[in-house]
Amino acid sequence: MIEKLRQVLFMRGYRLFMRPFELNIVGVRSNNQLPNGFDDHIYVFYMDAQANWRTLSFPATTDPGTHWLQNPMNVNGTAILKPGQYIGAYQIGLHRGKYQALVQRKPVTVFRDFDRNGDFDFSGARQETGMFGINIHRALPSGTTSNVDKHSAGCQVFANADDFATFMRLCKAHKERYGNSFTYTLLTDVFSQTHNAAMAA
Repeated sequence: MIEKLRQVLFMRGYRLFMRPFELNIVGVRSNNQLPNGFDDHIYVFYMDAQANWRTLSFPATTDPGTHWLQNPMNVNGTAILKPGQYIGAYQIGLHRGKYQALVQRKPVTVFRDFDRNGDFDFSGARQETGMFGINIHRALPSGTTSNVDKHSAGCQVFANADDFATFMRLCKAHKERYGNSFTYTLLTDVFSQTHNAAMAA
């Protein structure tokens, strides 16, 4: 999987971080358009002290839950993070003032789902760039969560609390070496992208 991720980052002209324990954090959004499931993944990969790649994969959602799609907090619709690379857009902070997570510190771009029908609708969706509190956090304090529901209003959310704890340990190690600045990259399905690129070659 690391080779596929590196290939897509290269094709898009995105940055790849290669200093020891400097994190590449990549969300991969599933092609599944049905909301409310943790059917995406967040990949974290980095070079260790011996210059070997280490990769972890965590079930997550990169989309809002059905509740917020139907009941948006913003009159223009619920925010859905647009795929792209957001350099230095995150830092360790408190999610909603409660627990440590990666919180937004620079503008990101979102789609606005405005029809309130509970489904994802990107066709003709309005785009906005700014500060929306699109954080990277967990669902429940313990265990694994099956349904997104109210756990994401556009945030990138880990399904499993232990996975998130592992993620935060890596983030703190990164912070000690490189400061409190993290880049997040969101891709659509990597397997489709690499397959399509091969077919076009």
